Amino acid sequence: MSSQNRVTPSAEGIAASAKAAGKHRGLPPVEKWDPPFCGDLDMKIARDGTWFYLGTPIGRRGLVKLFSSILKKEGEDYFLVTPVEKVGIQVEDAPFVAVDFEVHSPGPDQVLTFLTHVDDRASAGPAHPIRVERDPETGEPAPYVLIRRNLEALIDRKSFYRLVDLGHTGPHDGQEWFGVRSGGEFFPIIPASELPE
Repeated sequence: MSSQNRVTPSAEGIAASAKAAGKHRGLPPVEKWDPPFCGDLDMKIARDGTWFYLGTPIGRRGLVKLFSSILKKEGEDYFLVTPVEKVGIQVEDAPFVAVDFEVHSPGPDQVLTFLTHVDDRASAGPAHPIRVERDPETGEPAPYVLIRRNLEALIDRKSFYRLVDLGHTGPHDGQEWFGVRSGGEFFPIIPASELPE
């Protein structure tokens, strides 16, 4: 392709295409779209969920929600996708942040429904698992919940502390673990042997 025919992707162009494609109810079907890759956009999602364009935070919540609705992950890479173009963006950690959760039917049948900073909701269970990564050097936990497609939310600190308050020990992979239940599943957080006395 000659450089004369290449169009430099812009956030404005992506937003316009996303608005045109998102006239129907619900999330756009980005998993069905396979447009040509148009290059990388100078856009980044920080670990705290803030979206940046050209190094400046995007202050318009409606625009952030629009961009988040056309986010797609392929392998370890993230893209904004419309029916006609696909651009790469940077994601520091997870693309979403779970800022709160509700507990339904407390007890053995409880369901934990998470809310993200862009108003996505997901009830933890087989389709939306919770996982906890631990920093190999500090041991600091980083908890995540799958929100949609293969996109996760980092569970914020206050919500994680609330999760820990709901936790109990249970079997996992032949060992006792401390974890939480939701949607009929037990999600391990830490081996029971590592719990403080």
